[in-house]
Amino acid sequence: MRFDTPATTNPIDQGKVIGKHITRIDGPRKVTGTATYAYEWHDSSLDAAYGYVVGAAIAKGRISSIDLGPARASPGVIAIVTAESAGELGKGRLNIAKLFGGPEIQHYHQAIAVVVAETLEQARAAANLVRVDYIEEQGAYDLSAVRDSAIKPEDGEADSAAGDFESGFAAAPVKLDETYTTPDQAHAMMEPFASLAVWEGDELTLWTSNQMIAWTRADLAATLKMDQSKVHLMSPFIGGGFGGKLFLRSDAVLAALAAKAAKRAVKLSLPRPLMFNNSTHRPATIQRIRIGATPQGKITAIAHESWNGNLPEGKLEVAVQQTRLLYAGEHRMTAMRLATLDLPEGNAMRAPGEAPGLMALEISMDEMAEKLGLDPVEFRILNDTQVDPEDPKRPYSHRQLNECFRIGADRFGWNRRNPRPAQVRDGQWLVGMGVAAAFRNNITLKSGARVRLDADGVVTVETDMTDIGTGSYTIIAQTAAEMMGLGMDKVAVQLGDSRFPVSAGSGGQFGANSSTSGVYAACVKLREAVAQRLGFNTTEVEFADGMVRLGNRQVPLAEAARGSDVVAEDSIEFGDLGKQFQQSTFGAHFVEVGVDINTAEVRVRRMLGVCAAGRILNPITARSQVIGAMTMGVGGALMEELAVDTRRGFFVNHDLAGYEVPVHADIPHQEVIFLDETDPYSSPMKAKGVGELGLCGVAAAIANATYNATGIRVREYPITLDKLLHAMPEIGA
Repeated sequence: MRFDTPATTNPIDQGKVIGKHITRIDGPRKVTGTATYAYEWHDSSLDAAYGYVVGAAIAKGRISSIDLGPARASPGVIAIVTAESAGELGKGRLNIAKLFGGPEIQHYHQAIAVVVAETLEQARAAANLVRVDYIEEQGAYDLSAVRDSAIKPEDGEADSAAGDFESGFAAAPVKLDETYTTPDQAHAMMEPFASLAVWEGDELTLWTSNQMIAWTRADLAATLKMDQSKVHLMSPFIGGGFGGKLFLRSDAVLAALAAKAAKRAVKLSLPRPLMFNNSTHRPATIQRIRIGATPQGKITAIAHESWNGNLPEGKLEVAVQQTRLLYAGEHRMTAMRLATLDLPEGNAMRAPGEAPGLMALEISMDEMAEKLGLDPVEFRILNDTQVDPEDPKRPYSHRQLNECFRIGADRFGWNRRNPRPAQVRDGQWLVGMGVAAAFRNNITLKSGARVRLDADGVVTVETDMTDIGTGSYTIIAQTAAEMMGLGMDKVAVQLGDSRFPVSAGSGGQFGANSSTSGVYAACVKLREAVAQRLGFNTTEVEFADGMVRLGNRQVPLAEAARGSDVVAEDSIEFGDLGKQFQQSTFGAHFVEVGVDINTAEVRVRRMLGVCAAGRILNPITARSQVIGAMTMGVGGALMEELAVDTRRGFFVNHDLAGYEVPVHADIPHQEVIFLDETDPYSSPMKAKGVGELGLCGVAAAIANATYNATGIRVREYPITLDKLLHAMPEIGA
């Protein structure tokens, strides 16, 4: 099915199942421990051995020698694999650094060997006996030190312009020119990178924890230099990913190589201290923002420049992309520059681009509002745009950002905010309120599914879509139930298997909208096949309550499968509506914080997120996505930072003891409001994504609330005590 004209009325609009508060169908399996994750397959027939990874102890250089003798002699050791013994390997299209290093070392903790033993403890003990000598080279590890050497990448998307920013800014009566920084951040998902590999002849079966089955299958085959048709990947349950599991990682490659060397199944998981440097992360940024405005508050000029670092051939952190679209202004400029750093690869982490970009932009908007003497909410509303500011002939498909601000301000009690900082006190706490816009582009990807109706009237959906804790099982079941006129008890969903039709996968908040659209397309074909089998001469039949109806005639749906199952397969392919109309999701975050007058400890007191993201397929799973994202935003604002050793080139706090993330005690009351809307330009589901929108802007809202509480403007994340203590207002007891 090709989606290239706006959706009209269709079966999804009935809203009998779609849009309802339905608890997750995979929930009971997860809470009872019967949902099997990659490392938990315990089939005794597999006779699995255990692999343990040795990571490089330098960030840049070469291995001069490696002594495996003591490790080979260690009890229980079956095999040891190095890059040399593995033979020539390829490199996946989506990987920057090699996943198996040696002799060249590209970053700290790059995998250089895997030890296989009968037990995990034996493998770990033997891995500690591997002796490696290195020739270390000088590397670059400090973004601020190499900023001036950053270059414009050749992808053509680094810069944008409209009007004449320099002259427009120079002529503006009111100006802002500030620099903001965001640190390196880690995904820190609950489930580690883990895989179980089994070879049968030249065919590989791999249970793994990965968000994108088709991408990973292709890159694994390329890395192992084998036919992709001989690789079978399964990832039915994933314990979080946040983008860290979008691409092939070393656990999958090493498990496959180890299983081949050991001639038996091998389980391999990256231990937590190895994950942070071995895998990808959100790279640090330096961002300069300039805004020019009239005394009345109309933005006339806006510029956003961003710098980040990465390995050679690495990617930009596209932190300026929301600034190209979010606010009006005739004269505009954005630019991104990329420096070479020898740190682990920087790549996608939840809401790449907008998350760090809004951390800066939405502070600058508050600062500009203060210069103008305007309320921060009203300043944003004043500079709304219903068209792409860089291409005014291109309208938004649907944009209710102002409604998010107005509804949120009313619900949050924004009118009680004191615009003068450090004026509100509650006992030992200085109290402040902050706001920020949320923005994330609406991405859609081709997505396929297969649906099967059996004689019991059960519809089974098969797609390689994954569920990373987001509720994919449930919303896919809801889609099939709505389309086929069934209850949820008559739908079964099977996910995360490369034998199933290729889906969009989970990432970029494109998963829900795209994958359900693929199921919609397959169900359209199934409805046609059922109607034909039952002798209806038209597709204009009604599917409801397990029956197929037309006029006075009705037949049980199951009758169509009496002789054999009815099977249909299709995919959704998106046309150019996204080029004709700017498709984005919007929101507003409101936060209240308290700052201890003695210690400068910041505590979030309450949070509200208002989201405009098309049709909400399931308010329960969507709310869970948003409050989880808001929680991540608290971490980004107040605590998350990978500390870089700029001499040796590694992240020092590479575990969950040193890398701090919010816990339950850090999170107060959270409220989420979804605007009632549909976007027919987005998909036949008329939905959009919401999981990353909930993160975008949260950190800035907290920063702005902290300023309102204390009068201290922090432009370097995270907002830690040391950045506040020196300037805390003197207040009597």
